[in-house]
Amino acid sequence: MTKENMNNENKLNEKVTSALQTEDNVEQPIVYILDTNILLHEPFAFLSFKEHDVVVPMTVLEELDSIKDRRKDVSRDARVAIRALEDTLRDASPEQVLAGVKLPQNDDQHPSGRLAIINDYALEKTAHTLSFNENDNRIINAALYIQKKTPHKKIVLVTKDINMRLKAKGAGLAHVEDYRTDQLIDDIQFLTKGYHQFEGDFWQHIQSVDSETEGRNTTHYVARDTVPLTYINEYLLDEGDTFAGKVTGWDDERISILDLGRERLLAKNAWGIHPKNVYQGMAMDALLDPTIDLVILTGPAGSGKTLLALASALEQVIERGLYDKIIVTRSTPEIAESIGFLPGTEEEKMAPWLAAITDSLEVLHQQDESMHGSLSYIMDKANIQFKSVNFMRGRSIQNALVLLDECQNLTAAQLKTIITRCGEGTKLVCSGNLAQIDSNYLTAVTSGLTYIVERFKDFPGSATVNLNGVVRSRLAAFAEENL
Repeated sequence: MTKENMNNENKLNEKVTSALQTEDNVEQPIVYILDTNILLHEPFAFLSFKEHDVVVPMTVLEELDSIKDRRKDVSRDARVAIRALEDTLRDASPEQVLAGVKLPQNDDQHPSGRLAIINDYALEKTAHTLSFNENDNRIINAALYIQKKTPHKKIVLVTKDINMRLKAKGAGLAHVEDYRTDQLIDDIQFLTKGYHQFEGDFWQHIQSVDSETEGRNTTHYVARDTVPLTYINEYLLDEGDTFAGKVTGWDDERISILDLGRERLLAKNAWGIHPKNVYQGMAMDALLDPTIDLVILTGPAGSGKTLLALASALEQVIERGLYDKIIVTRSTPEIAESIGFLPGTEEEKMAPWLAAITDSLEVLHQQDESMHGSLSYIMDKANIQFKSVNFMRGRSIQNALVLLDECQNLTAAQLKTIITRCGEGTKLVCSGNLAQIDSNYLTAVTSGLTYIVERFKDFPGSATVNLNGVVRSRLAAFAEENL
C-alpha cells in the first residue's frame, strides 16, 4: 500500500471515530468491537447490542471469508453472518459504511445503534500497538485506535477467546468482555435443577390445604407463597421418605400440586427398568408423560441419563404405540469434521459416536438368550434411526421420539435449529453433562444446554430434571467426586 493510499485510508478510518463522537452529549452509547468468534457463535450477534454502536474490523470479514468455504459446520455460520451483514449494509455508500449505518430498530421505545466497518489494515504501527502479524493483534489494534480517538467513549472488545482478552488488557484496552447476550445465568450453581427440596417435612410448611381426587390422582391447593419462585412442572421433595409432588399450575393466591408420592415414583417401570433413586423416578415420570414435549436431563456421568431416555423411548414406541420411531443423534466437535471420512451409510458412520446408545441397549437385553438377536429385532421393531446433527436442518420430524445426547457441546443457535425440527406428535429428550464440554468456545454457563434449561422452564410442555447421584458403579461415583 502506497503512502498516499494509506493516508486516504486513515482519513476514512477517522470518519469512523469522528462519526462515533458526534452523538448527543447527554449519554454517549458504548462502542462494541466484535471478534470473529462472536459472529461464528451467533451470526446475528451485531443486532444484540440495543442502542449501542457496533464496529466490525476488516480482519473479521477476512476471517469469515476464509472460513465460509470449509467443509465444516462452522462454515454455515460464517455464511449466515456474512449475509446478515450484507443485508444491513446493502444500500449504504462506502462513506456511510465507515461512518456507521443505522441498525434495524425493534420499536419506538428502544432505539438502535449503528454498524460500522473499520479498515484495520490501514492503521499505522506505533510504539503502543501490537505486531500486525496476527489477526487477533489487528483486531486489538483497531480497538486501541478507536479508544485513543474517542477517549470520552467506552470502547469494548467482545471476544470469546480468553487469551485474546488477556492480550487486549495487556496492550492497554480498558474494557474487554465475553459475549453474554445468550448467557442467562452468571454461575452454574444457579442453574435450574427441575425440583425444589424443602427442609424437614413438606406438610409442616403448610398452614391450610384443599385437596381433590380424580381417579388415582390427588391434587393439593396450597398458598402461593409456599413456593414463591416456582415454575410449571417443577418437582417438589422434602427430607422425608413419603412426599413427592409436581407443580401443575397457580394463580395469585394458590398453587396446585399433583401428589406423586416417592413410593409411586420409585415403582415406575419402563422396558424393565426401575428408578434407583427419586431423581431417576422424577426423570422417568417426565419421560413417560405424553403431555410433555421436551424433557431435559442434566447430571454427572453415570447418573443414568441415556439409559432412562432409551428405556422410556422403547416403552412408548413398542409397548404403548405412542410414537412411530426413535431418532437418536448427538453432537461432538469431531463429528462435523470426521463423519464424511468414515465408511458406510449415515447410520453406519454415526454408530461409533452413538456407542453409548448401543451400550444401553445391551444393558437392557443382557439377560436375553440371544442378546444380538434381540438387539437386531428391537432396532427394527422400534425403527431406531441414527442420524447426524449436520443433516437435521430443513427436516420436519413427525410423530417420533428424538433422543439428543451430549448436547452440552451445542450452542443455543444449534439447539434452536434442532428443536424447531420437531413437528406434531414428536417428543424431544435432551441430555448432557455440563462438566464434560469439549467445545473450545463454550463453558457451562454459555452452553446451549444451559440456555434451553433456563428458557424452557416456564413452558408448560417441558420438564427439567437434574439427576443427582452416580449409579453406574462405585468406581465411577468415586471418580466423579474426587477427580
